[in-house]
Amino acid sequence: MRLTCYRCFWPKPLCWCSTITPMETHTRFVFLMHPKEFKHEKAATGRLTHLCLAQSELHMGVGFDDHENVQALLRDPGNFPLLLYPGPDALNLSSAGTLAENPLLVEFRANARHRQLVIFLLDATWALARKMLRLSPSLQQLPRIMFTPSAPSRYVIKQQPHPGCLSTLEATHELLVALERAELDSYALPNQLLDLFDRMQALQLRCAADPARGGYRRRAYRPPAERTPGRGRSGTRRARVFQAPRPPAIASPPDSPHPKAVRG
Repeated sequence: MRLTCYRCFWPKPLCWCSTITPMETHTRFVFLMHPKEFKHEKAATGRLTHLCLAQSELHMGVGFDDHENVQALLRDPGNFPLLLYPGPDALNLSSAGTLAENPLLVEFRANARHRQLVIFLLDATWALARKMLRLSPSLQQLPRIMFTPSAPSRYVIKQQPHPGCLSTLEATHELLVALERAELDSYALPNQLLDLFDRMQALQLRCAADPARGGYRRRAYRPPAERTPGRGRSGTRRARVFQAPRPPAIASPPDSPHPKAVRG
């Protein structure tokens, strides 16, 4: 019988717990995990992300209006709850540098000084996350925040449906970067999450390349940059909602005094 670590939900010989340092944050992160992620996804990054953040909770469900712990967080007057969810009404924290006088950002900063910032993250596929939100009117009423990714998803063992779609672990990393830039929190261990993500994938890729293992793949995974994004109505809808990663900035020619960003 294979023994499992019931903290990270990996086999005990491959347990990640001893390599993780729970990081303190001012923000409380609440991961709302769909049952399919909780029960069937071995590579579910939400669990590992939760273990990396000392001020975090993880709850399983589909609709959360009757979830006692979630509703207690929402009702607590000492909390300032927000929902990480992209869209036209969401405040893009990645633009905080150019939105210094944005009334919504000013309000967020004022609330964060006197109340506990609580950010809810839906841990599921995009389709399931939409269903979770539809079944949770109390979450629909929360102010929304988002970010512009600094890079496309690093996921190799899964294909993301849009360049702006990230794993829960990657999204939390980008969120922490954006929160620090917006002066809403500090990011003490900025390398831990992505390093853990890389190590997890490296292990799974080694297993997939081993003919002696049950999960052996005859064809290697294609690099994310070579994959075709989703098309049709779903692809169009995601393109309207998600922010594509920011293009990299390159150095200007010697005779140009101002650096320019190249858009691909």
